[in-house]
Amino acid sequence: MLKHEDLQNGMVAVKKVTTWTDFTDKLFLDEITCLKKVRHKNIVRFLGYCADSQGEVLETNGKNVIAEERHRFLCFEYVPNGDLQHYLEEKPPHGYEWNMRYHIIKGICQGLDYLEQKRILHLDLKPANVLLGVHMVPKITDFGLSRHINENQSTIPTETIDGTLGYVAPEIIGGQISLKADIYSLGIIIIRLLTGITKAIPEDVRRIHY
Repeated sequence: MLKHEDLQNGMVAVKKVTTWTDFTDKLFLDEITCLKKVRHKNIVRFLGYCADSQGEVLETNGKNVIAEERHRFLCFEYVPNGDLQHYLEEKPPHGYEWNMRYHIIKGICQGLDYLEQKRILHLDLKPANVLLGVHMVPKITDFGLSRHINENQSTIPTETIDGTLGYVAPEIIGGQISLKADIYSLGIIIIRLLTGITKAIPEDVRRIHY
């Protein structure tokens, strides 16, 4: 969930990290680790984070217990023109101009190329995770599922596939994630931009068990 907050030095975007059953501090730290490694015009700039835990008294089976409530927030630069999914659905006057579509595709490709050089996999690339900045500069965002591959690794084995239906590369079902895992997702985005197809795709990140 993104909330836009007015600060003394301007606007920033604050993301509240949603937790789930398997959420751990390691997953949160993995996202921060990836965010701190990147700085590129086509990737949303990471500004800082907040991690806090508080105890709350709850009644369970007639007894009071103290339950820990975790709060995790990430702070990013404010990007004024919404996300690419909104761009595709709203079809602004310039929406089907080739120069604009090429400009967006090129920017996403440059961002992905930079991530590959850093050996970072995004693993949830989709229109909703590409924000549009000033002059419609595309900026990749949401590294909640991102993974870093070490220099001596070419693939990462996996049993549980996290991603968004319609954008997950088919080969990942085989249990291997490589540095090329985001290319399939990029191809789907390019098709959407070139054809103007706005077929609904679930925008929530879903956990898929194979």
